[in-house]
Amino acid sequence: MVSRFLVSVQPASSLAWMAVCLIASVLAAQTGSPAPDAVLLDSKSASRMLVNEVKPEYPALAKLNYIQGAVRMQLRVTREGRVVEAHVVRGHPFLAEAALQAVRRWMYRPLKRGPQATEFSTFVDVRFALHGKKIDQMPPQPERDLDRQVRPPVLLRKPAGSWSPGSVRMRVLVGAKGQTLDSEPLAGAPSHFAAARHQVEQWTFRPARWGNHPVPWYLDVDVSVPD
Repeated sequence: MVSRFLVSVQPASSLAWMAVCLIASVLAAQTGSPAPDAVLLDSKSASRMLVNEVKPEYPALAKLNYIQGAVRMQLRVTREGRVVEAHVVRGHPFLAEAALQAVRRWMYRPLKRGPQATEFSTFVDVRFALHGKKIDQMPPQPERDLDRQVRPPVLLRKPAGSWSPGSVRMRVLVGAKGQTLDSEPLAGAPSHFAAARHQVEQWTFRPARWGNHPVPWYLDVDVSVPD
């Protein structure tokens, strides 16, 4: 059994920053935010403005299954410094749910541009690391082992119609209670991303299960949107 663990929050690395900037416009289209007006603040600068950092809890089932790693997220912060939106760019679903619950409670100092405060977006990495005497006994591929044991979530209310040129392929992070925690477009027109995400937020699912435990998990779905 793993006896200790570590949860830490770090700014995105400098090498990764160029890559995340390239996808910022796509994420803005997904959330419905106008990319040209958004201030994209580098991670190190944003971390210095953080005044209330809520640490996520390490999920017990993640520790039990030796799941660790980073969850990268894009945050949108209001003029008052509140996190109004958090989107998972990548990360294991067990860890992503815990990270989302924490960062949505963060507070930043307002970002000033001249005399006025402005909204901004930034990227953060929330890291979950296992430590302990038996960490060297980890299975070689714990995530793959877990994948084989999880029954994926099931959409309870399917969208009308079949996949069409007006549809968007979405990856949904389904919570342990069957709700949509987050979503990401995989294919489709960027102009449809916001409408597709709005639809997915209204859906309910039968959550994934690991044994008798409901767990957060990803599910790919097709979302029909008006042309």
